Amino acid sequence: MIMFNLLGLALIAFIAWWFWLYKPRQLNVSQGSVTIVVEKGVYTPAKIQVVASMTQPKPITLSFIRKDASPCAATLKFADLDISAELPLNQPVDVTLPPLQAGSYGFTCQMQMYRGELIVVNQ
Repeated sequence: MIMFNLLGLALIAFIAWWFWLYKPRQLNVSQGSVTIVVEKGVYTPAKIQVVASMTQPKPITLSFIRKDASPCAATLKFADLDISAELPLNQPVDVTLPPLQAGSYGFTCQMQMYRGELIVVNQ
C-alpha cells in the first residue's frame, strides 16, 4: 500500500515538472528557416529566438516534421497570430509567419499539450 502511494506521489511530481517546471533549451537563429521536430510529446527545439530586422522586416519560416503518431500532434496553432497548419506524419511542412514585432509568440497542438515559443527580438 505504501509503495502505491509513493509511486503516485512520484507520478504527480513528474507531471508537475513536465507541464510547469520544465524549461526547454533555446535556439537562437539570425536568419534562414528552422526545423522543428514533433516527437515524444514535445517540439524540438521548443524555444526559438529570432532577430527581427527593424529596417527590412522579413517573414519567418519554421519547418515542422511530425514524427509523433498522436492525433493531438496533427494540428499546429499560433493562437496569437490566428495561424494554424495540419502536420502530416513524416512530411516537412513549412509555416511562413509574417514579419513580427518584438515579443513572444506561443505555438501549440490543438489540445495545448505540445507547447513551444517563438521569441522575436529587435536587432
